[in-house]
Amino acid sequence: MIRGSCLCGRVRYEVRAFAAPALNCHCSMCRKAHGAAFGTYARVDAKDFTLVSGADDIASYASSAEVTRTFCKRCGSTLQFVHAKRPGSFALALGTLDEDPGIRPSRHIFVGSKAPWFEISDDLPQHDVRP
Repeated sequence: MIRGSCLCGRVRYEVRAFAAPALNCHCSMCRKAHGAAFGTYARVDAKDFTLVSGADDIASYASSAEVTRTFCKRCGSTLQFVHAKRPGSFALALGTLDEDPGIRPSRHIFVGSKAPWFEISDDLPQHDVRP
């Protein structure tokens, strides 16, 4: 079991397994949601996720017609990226993990819109859009 939480600690969760490799997303929406050069996510099946506390502290924002992002109402921590075309799963913001998940990012996506002030310095595959 891998534990995670928001910055203030009100939202706490556990993940049993990840459904897909992690990735770094450089799209402008992820950059703004995270306040960073990119957001790092890994897909989780809903059956492998348990919200331990803080359900009332989670808010959501429809950032596009098909995507809803969740965050802690109190501290603003980005939590999930929920895509309408992928029911039963969501992308979890790995920056909220309290423990090593045992997985590492496998690629960079949306580098065509990455922050101009950030240079990718690793050897992971890079995709201008979602592959």
